[in-house]
Amino acid sequence: MDGRARACLIATALALVALQSCGAGSGEGTGGPDAAASKRGRGIALKQIGRFEDPVYIAGAPGFPNLLFVVEQPGRVVVLSRGHRLGHPFLDIRGRVSSGGERGLLSIAFPPDYVRSRRFYVYYTDRQGNIRVDEFRRRTPTRAAAGSRRTVIRIPHPHFENHNGGQLQFLGRLLYFGTGDGGSGGDPPNNAQNRNVLLGKLLRIDPRPSHGRPYSIPSGNPFAGPTPGRGEIYSYGLRNPFRFSFDRVTAGRPRIAIGDVGQNRFEELDYTTVGRAAGANFGWDAFEGFSVYRDENSGTPDPGGTVKPIFAYPHSRGGSCSIIGGVVVGDKRLGSLYRHYVYADLCEGRLRSLVPHLHRASGDHVLGPTVESPSSFGEDDRGRVYVASLEGPVYRLVPR
Repeated sequence: MDGRARACLIATALALVALQSCGAGSGEGTGGPDAAASKRGRGIALKQIGRFEDPVYIAGAPGFPNLLFVVEQPGRVVVLSRGHRLGHPFLDIRGRVSSGGERGLLSIAFPPDYVRSRRFYVYYTDRQGNIRVDEFRRRTPTRAAAGSRRTVIRIPHPHFENHNGGQLQFLGRLLYFGTGDGGSGGDPPNNAQNRNVLLGKLLRIDPRPSHGRPYSIPSGNPFAGPTPGRGEIYSYGLRNPFRFSFDRVTAGRPRIAIGDVGQNRFEELDYTTVGRAAGANFGWDAFEGFSVYRDENSGTPDPGGTVKPIFAYPHSRGGSCSIIGGVVVGDKRLGSLYRHYVYADLCEGRLRSLVPHLHRASGDHVLGPTVESPSSFGEDDRGRVYVASLEGPVYRLVPR
């Protein structure tokens, strides 16, 4: 089985794009004769830092520049110290995690006060398939205190195994996380447009316990207080925001970039200021990319006032199937990639970049290096950029 066929099977298993085909395309894939050579190109190269079991996320921790944390889908977080993998995991919750397909331990996040508070958070699907965010505390810089687990939030995900979202990100002391629409194709329950459920949303909370509750809702959230809708919701109308990131490089107000996985035709990148994202409706399931979405499972009319993506691409592009949202590069050592957004597609595998603007993107192009079945991008505490492959390797982007 060649690399592209295997990537398509993985895409099907992951169900990142329910009911879509990976087989169509121009014959460009990740497993051709040039796959090994294409680890270089366009001024960057990929340096492998290790192999892991189904790696799905990479993160650094504030105040610990020599440590790197790699999330393995079955339920472990592996730690590297000065580039060397330690013999013990940072965290092992495999007994709590339902893993396989699109489920599993999907990300980790450290708050800005991590050095003092010792708190960190993980996002996973539990043994019943529900979405959970749990808090833990570290015992040492390279070991979590296993008995410190505290449930922050549990979100029912009752009917389908796919579209679990999976990203945690801090901006200041507030925790943002993206949930999928609940699965299947076409969002049959119309969860993404329903502001009374937490699926198909970007959520924002203060994860610290408050007044006997496991978290609190920031007063600035758009549906906090008497406004109709769940107070945790920050944005809605998302299908499966598997990966999003904050643009901490572009001058001005903080911005957010959301790679929202599409249905049958298009993948999209949403990009706006964090302030404008408050209450924003990104359009699913009335729209897929820039196009009106209709099938037998969906009759959602245009709700009006939706925020359009700054970029979308069709599945006909090189056998694409599922956007893997990336980061705006803050590592000046990567030269011309500085301030550019890097991303990939699960089936296509080629690293790409574009210049994000608030109303459009420009300059989308192939960088050259190829990663088989990419699952995520991440950054360490120094701003260096990494990409993980479901095949096991994790790479750092380095100057060529």
